Amino acid sequence: MTGEGERNHPRRPQRAVPPVAPLAAPPAGAVSQGAPAPAAAAAAAAAAVPAPAPAPAPTPAVEIVIPVYNEDRDLERSVTRLHAYLAESFPFSFRITIADNASTDNTWPLARVLAAALPNVHAVHLDEKGRGRALRAVWGQSDATVLAYMDVDLSTDLAALLPLVAPLLSGHSDVAIGTRLNAASRVVRGPKREIISRCYNLLLRTVLRARFSDAQCGFKAIRADRARELLPLVEDTAWFFDTELLVLAERAGLRIYEVPVDWVDDPDSRVDVVATALADLRGVRRLGWGLASGRIPVRILRQTLAAHGPDGGPAPDPLPGVPGGLARQFLRFAAVGVASTLAYLVLFLLLHDWTGAQVANASALLLTAVGNTAVNRRVTFNVRGAARAGRHHLQGLAVFALGLALTSGALAALHALTRTPSRLVEAGLLVAANLAATLLRFVLFRSWVFRSAAATAAATATPPPPTATATTATPAPTAATAAAPLPPPSPSMQRIHP
Repeated sequence: MTGEGERNHPRRPQRAVPPVAPLAAPPAGAVSQGAPAPAAAAAAAAAAVPAPAPAPAPTPAVEIVIPVYNEDRDLERSVTRLHAYLAESFPFSFRITIADNASTDNTWPLARVLAAALPNVHAVHLDEKGRGRALRAVWGQSDATVLAYMDVDLSTDLAALLPLVAPLLSGHSDVAIGTRLNAASRVVRGPKREIISRCYNLLLRTVLRARFSDAQCGFKAIRADRARELLPLVEDTAWFFDTELLVLAERAGLRIYEVPVDWVDDPDSRVDVVATALADLRGVRRLGWGLASGRIPVRILRQTLAAHGPDGGPAPDPLPGVPGGLARQFLRFAAVGVASTLAYLVLFLLLHDWTGAQVANASALLLTAVGNTAVNRRVTFNVRGAARAGRHHLQGLAVFALGLALTSGALAALHALTRTPSRLVEAGLLVAANLAATLLRFVLFRSWVFRSAAATAAATATPPPPTATATTATPAPTAATAAAPLPPPSPSMQRIHP
């Protein structure tokens, strides 16, 4: 007997047997009795072999999370509609995960039924409420390339899903959001929500210097590798989770892609607008203080993310031969320099009649140099917190001394040429000398004053290379380890999938 039955049993020593005539086939309809025929024995042996374990599900390109709380009325209709759309119109592999946030109605049993009935639909149950908590739990364990989420009411037209995730899958962008505040968006909602939404996003642009247009639209996506770096820094577990994630992504230098959406307000929304608005205001205050005080390691995060490209390798150099951030730093420094020059000119003209040209020049230059160093430290070179602040200001004063020597030398040369130069000629010469001093200040700030801070951040953002010794080195802190790590999944969190 050859075949599977033989392959699953050890071979025994064989002995020679006389040849025998082949067995005649039984007549039609006959039932064999006694010893099983060879074919029947092979089939029985094959049946006795345990079936191989099912192959693991392939890694999806996109995982779409639907956070729900007491949504048994809309859950089945929305998930079925989303699944049908993805199966018919979505060109990438996908997984839908229903994240139940401690629902007290029939949401969780219904989610389990949907996970068992529909392919590529999973269900997760958490014992605590919070949309941010649900997204953190699912995104933190996902193996997908792109992580997305949408509200269960499907207020956003699903036709915007592919434009949302395509820039992330291609590596063009890091985060993508749907926006209802773009001129191309088509939105149907009441004036109350419209005013609250626009006021909130205006507050973000004013207080947190946010440049994205819509922080609250429940239609977002992020690359999984970027999420792994950002999630440990996001503290909120409720509605402010979105805003905090976007602000941190923007401060880290990630590219945020916006998709104008068609959006229809759900009149049966269970969101408490007042309570959510107050919680968001508290979140804005906490996040703003964390960024201003340096408690949130944005600089380390920026350098960590900038070191990795879309494929996990080194990021490509967009401008070969040009130091990273030079153009942006120069523009900011130039803006600060123009403001400093105007302030210097006003102070010089005010002090000239009381103190004379040289004293007025030195006093105006000293006052503007202190302010210039402080503003450039924060705005141009993105150095926050009190660490090394005193050293930076002392180095800034040394740079000020060089600028003073340049402008004082120009004044001395002018007075050597003419004993009584006009006020206008003096001011023009000092403006020219001050612009030259500004260029010198930029070079020294970038290469000397703030170079140590950048070098320290780069050293902490990049782990040391492995050595040939057998000892285990402690890795340098990164942005993910500088904040509290992601908590392990709760034992009560249940994941249901086919």
